[in-house]
Amino acid sequence: MKSTRLIAVLAAFGLLVCGITNAVAQQADAATGQVAPSENGTNQEFKITRVSPAYWRVTIDHPPFNIFGPESIPMLNSVVTQIESDPQLKVVVFDSAVPGFFLTHYDFVPPLEATTSLPPGPTGLPPLPDMLVRLSRSPVVTIVKIRGRATGVGSELSLACDMRFASREKAVLSQFEIGAGFTPGGGPMSRLPRLVGRGRALEILLSGNDINGDIAERYGYVNRALPDAQLDKFVDTLARRIATFDKQSIADIKHIVNASSLPSDQELGAEWTSFIASVQRPAAQRDIKKLMELGLQKNPDVETNLAKYTGMVSQSKDK
Repeated sequence: MKSTRLIAVLAAFGLLVCGITNAVAQQADAATGQVAPSENGTNQEFKITRVSPAYWRVTIDHPPFNIFGPESIPMLNSVVTQIESDPQLKVVVFDSAVPGFFLTHYDFVPPLEATTSLPPGPTGLPPLPDMLVRLSRSPVVTIVKIRGRATGVGSELSLACDMRFASREKAVLSQFEIGAGFTPGGGPMSRLPRLVGRGRALEILLSGNDINGDIAERYGYVNRALPDAQLDKFVDTLARRIATFDKQSIADIKHIVNASSLPSDQELGAEWTSFIASVQRPAAQRDIKKLMELGLQKNPDVETNLAKYTGMVSQSKDK
């Protein structure tokens, strides 16, 4: 891969790592349990299931690895816009239909223009960080149910949501970017210290290691890690309970908690700037190229054991 092409690919990766922008689901049938189809009648990458007017599930379904690419941005933005604008909605649960993967990293194959041609979102931030900010600030409660790998963008989407619940046996969270020679861009450097403390945030970000469900719970990366067999019932019961409460009171509580806990747009914008600068360095170009050669996006073992492969790439560098 030529240097300019690789830079473009990596920069495109960043848009994913930072936020989630414009168009998923056509308006679904308002009936309980209906899934929103795409324009051509097929289901899209982010499927909205309206469990009730007050409670939706958004299921990520992009096999084999739930990789996020430029085409994902307008689809997720549509979901975010619907969440913001529905007057009856109170709680949304994000989950995955792909075994072993919640949401992973950006698609390195499409050209940069496919992502950079998208305009900034309503916050003025680039599309991905814009969508993540809007999810955090929406009056709707957002919950992620992590069963499988939440890496890069998957971790950043999880951090942007209000609550995170993980499978003790099957959840894996990580910010792997350091192992590929660049910095994250989707907000984890601002969000993680507020959740887990400075030392643990630096451990997560500077090791690039996988964090299992038990450790994620101990650190505060997730609210709770539950036995896998209990995860679905716990999250569904919690979501249904929240959906019975007064929407204005929910919105008021979130607004006041947000004021003392969310990073500013300026902090998140600085992460994006850092990412864009870092992906242009030779180290990042070399490491991502090597990961692609090892089978990133193609080999299930690479996607499942990403920390092992980034370690291999790091150890193989000429000293």
